[in-house]
Amino acid sequence: MKRYKVAVAGATGAVGNEMIKMLESRKFPVESIKLLASERSVGKKLIYDGKEIEVELLTKDGGKGVDIALFSAGATVSKEFAPSFAADGCFVIDNSSAWRMEKDIPLVVPEVNPHDLKKDKKLIANPNCSTIQMVVALKPLHDAAKIKRVIVSTYQSVSGAGQRGIDELTAQAKAWAEDKEIPAPNKFQYQIAFNLIPQIDVFTDNGYTKEEMKMTNETKKIMGDDSIEVSATCIRVPVFRSHSENVWIETEKPLSAAQAKELFVKADGIQLLDEPESKKYPMPLFAEGMQTTYVGRIRQDISTKANGLTFWIVSDNLLKGAALNAVQIAETLVKNEIV
Repeated sequence: MKRYKVAVAGATGAVGNEMIKMLESRKFPVESIKLLASERSVGKKLIYDGKEIEVELLTKDGGKGVDIALFSAGATVSKEFAPSFAADGCFVIDNSSAWRMEKDIPLVVPEVNPHDLKKDKKLIANPNCSTIQMVVALKPLHDAAKIKRVIVSTYQSVSGAGQRGIDELTAQAKAWAEDKEIPAPNKFQYQIAFNLIPQIDVFTDNGYTKEEMKMTNETKKIMGDDSIEVSATCIRVPVFRSHSENVWIETEKPLSAAQAKELFVKADGIQLLDEPESKKYPMPLFAEGMQTTYVGRIRQDISTKANGLTFWIVSDNLLKGAALNAVQIAETLVKNEIV
């Protein structure tokens, strides 16, 4: 089997760490691996395949001789360095928002649109975490009955805001448990412990946040169908890991809950967990650390005569919502002999 020279940029971050773990646990055919980060992380040592690898400085010539680079260092860093990697012939799979809506750059979820990966498209965007898990569930339903409209409410964990989000919830919950004054918010707009915040990212002129508009625009691009209407409300919740979503769809053709369940069972990347009589349904508690997207609470919408269906999705945002999807894109490049 051919093996590949791989780099991970942003290796010391929460998602970068998960990328390294995913490459190892999924036995990606790695010949060599470079771990790259900013100057403050240079010299740190991380473990890959039982060996200590020293973190190197991310530079514009870091892609020379590299086949595939996984980037999770933020949009600003990606805009500065990713084009140089791609120009040197390296396939760059970028986890930031920098390139997602660029017309000529593929935005890929392997279960949905692997056909968008091409030999001449060296720069590839990894979608937003909340969009990824939703389109994995939408794909089989859209193929069967054509989705016209989506209304989604997300319940997004603090790890979606990086390590600072995790640390903030930890510190506030610890202070509450010890009957101490809860630290003032820093990463979030308000205290996140024991609270919900109906704002993720900044508000745009239409009253939606940038996170909500990402779900609208990215869904259309990934599904390859601009006619799908999407309205999202994104909420930050005091959960460490895994995002949850309540999704309502209207389809062109009738689609029963039973038919939807059959489609979910057959779909790649989905595990059906829908046994309300025995209290079995998706929860962040079950999804953390799991490489799947869980779907449950599937039911017909009783409020309309339209073809309405509603369901609940939960997935680990650091895995399928970020690191796992990036590695699966790399696997698809290999499988389809693109790289």
